[in-house]
Amino acid sequence: MTKTLELSKVLINLLFIILSVLVVLPFLLVIAVSLTDEKALSRDGYQFIPKSFSLEAYRYLLDAPDVMIQSYGVTITVTVIGSLVGLLLTAMTAYVISRPDYRYNRMTTFYVFFTMLFSGGLVPSYILMTQYLHLKDSLLALILPVLLSPFNIMVMKGFMSKIPLEIIESAKMDGAREFRIFFRIILPLSTPALATLGLLISFSYWNDWFNAMLYIDDPGKVPLQLLLVRTLNSIEFLTTNTEFATQLGIDLASFPNNSARMAIAVLAGGPMLIIFPFFQRFFVKGLTVGSLKG
Repeated sequence: MTKTLELSKVLINLLFIILSVLVVLPFLLVIAVSLTDEKALSRDGYQFIPKSFSLEAYRYLLDAPDVMIQSYGVTITVTVIGSLVGLLLTAMTAYVISRPDYRYNRMTTFYVFFTMLFSGGLVPSYILMTQYLHLKDSLLALILPVLLSPFNIMVMKGFMSKIPLEIIESAKMDGAREFRIFFRIILPLSTPALATLGLLISFSYWNDWFNAMLYIDDPGKVPLQLLLVRTLNSIEFLTTNTEFATQLGIDLASFPNNSARMAIAVLAGGPMLIIFPFFQRFFVKGLTVGSLKG
């Protein structure tokens, strides 16, 4: 029996090692291609070890470093502020509808769930942001649309529902008010869920470019993702309009077409890939604990 268990553990570990390798290899290939000379890519194809090392793709993307640094600053600012405020509002909303002694528990939960199925649409949202709130060319236009997600609220509610009501009643008997209970008791007990949803919210802000395309015209407030999307469109335009590229004196044979695309993926996703491992243990626990009973 013991040998069977040991063999099963070895097989399971081997399976997950293989899956991990299969997940990591594409990222390594993206990095390798971004560091490969374009002519070598055309000649030899994609390879994990570049035969002709080149930083031309990054030189092209970072030709104006001030613009890239400014876009990173906008994205980091929006991500940090939006994640903190969004996480706080998500936790507060989920805490209210998770309380069994809240009279309108089911009604409010249905109201939140209903917004997962139906939304107001793009046109009403645009009119609201630009004509009523006057947030055109404002960082708030990048923060508010992603601030609250009904899915995140429901996940947090599932986690907070497992916190015994006796803890809250005991704190009330000791004279604690609702805000003190929430910040001193509920939030510390919800650390795994907070870390998980904080990571999901930060991913949403970091990868968002559509709202910036709608509401941001000021070059000084363009986030990283929109800048990279515009750069990618410029590359596609140059590669599909050879006459225009020739007039600009661009040699398309050595122009970093494929390598620049991979470099864009590295610049866009690299920072979040570095941050993710630090939240991994909270990520798994936060998604599973709220779904279990007992």
